[in-house]
Amino acid sequence: MADLVPGRIGVIADTSLQRHVLQRALSANGYRVVFNSDPAQLDEADLQAVEADLWLVDLVQTEDSPLVDALLERDDCPVLFGEGHAPERQSEHYPRWERRLLGKLKRLVGDPSVAVGPRLEALSGEVQRPACLDLPRELAGMKSSGGEPAGQVWLLAASLGGPEAVKAFLDALPGGLPLGFIYAQHIEASFESALSQAVGRHSQWQVNQSRAGDPVRCGEVVVVPISQEMSFDDDGGMRLTGRSWPEPYSPSIDQMMLNLAQHYGDRCGVIAFSGMGSDGGAAAAYLLRQGGRVWTQDANSCACSSMPDNLRESGYSSLSGDPRELAQALVNQLAQQAGRTVAALELDNP
Repeated sequence: MADLVPGRIGVIADTSLQRHVLQRALSANGYRVVFNSDPAQLDEADLQAVEADLWLVDLVQTEDSPLVDALLERDDCPVLFGEGHAPERQSEHYPRWERRLLGKLKRLVGDPSVAVGPRLEALSGEVQRPACLDLPRELAGMKSSGGEPAGQVWLLAASLGGPEAVKAFLDALPGGLPLGFIYAQHIEASFESALSQAVGRHSQWQVNQSRAGDPVRCGEVVVVPISQEMSFDDDGGMRLTGRSWPEPYSPSIDQMMLNLAQHYGDRCGVIAFSGMGSDGGAAAAYLLRQGGRVWTQDANSCACSSMPDNLRESGYSSLSGDPRELAQALVNQLAQQAGRTVAALELDNP
């Protein structure tokens, strides 16, 4: 993460709880909080000494403040007035509050969560081919040749550190499994075309761009587009809507989870890999209600664990592990499903 240079934020808030919530929300999304204080303890000299790219002011007391007036008179960095009292982190209102705040920060000082593109060059230069997991006998007998529409589709969701983690997962995963993937990665648009090659170069899986009207197929990973929202037609074909993703993320993992669960129901799942922020937290409950599953990369193997941590802390994740352990768990689950299918067929045809 040393190559990441997030925006520097100075925070002024007059309650300790609000300062704590803002510190956590900003840090989890990659911003550097360079100052965080009660206005009652400040003078103008303190403000002059801080090198910030933006001042975030969130005051319960709304009377005129000489310090705020001094900030507004400066022209070296913008001042953003906050979204008001933050809801409890576990509240259903928190994701909406956080999205509004981050959407404003993204427009004013940029989005550090997408600063993963430069890491792709190093990833593409790796020459080692990791060992792939064995295909269980329950699946070997019904091995998919690939190409047919996938009846089961999983979303691979990631932000900072995601390409490395997703590549390790796909490198470990054997081909011939009866499912397909879609891959939503927060990344700069200029690096979108390089993402497919970087994460798929050693694996047995085809990493492809999205195709309007075509279903996700067994044996492939479809990269979710950055420029426009992707959903599914009634027959399972990918639908490129032409509209932008809901702010503040492109692609929006929350929206992609909703679209996936709406079509695939209990035939879908999500694996949240390394990443900043809480994208995915607002839609996870809906996906679980539709019968889907949520798994997460464990914190120890993440470059940044904020995104999977949020899903775990909210009680949505049913399994965590490093990328290879997650691949093994998925292979085991598919083998169990195949075994039950074979047993049912034998009962029907003694």
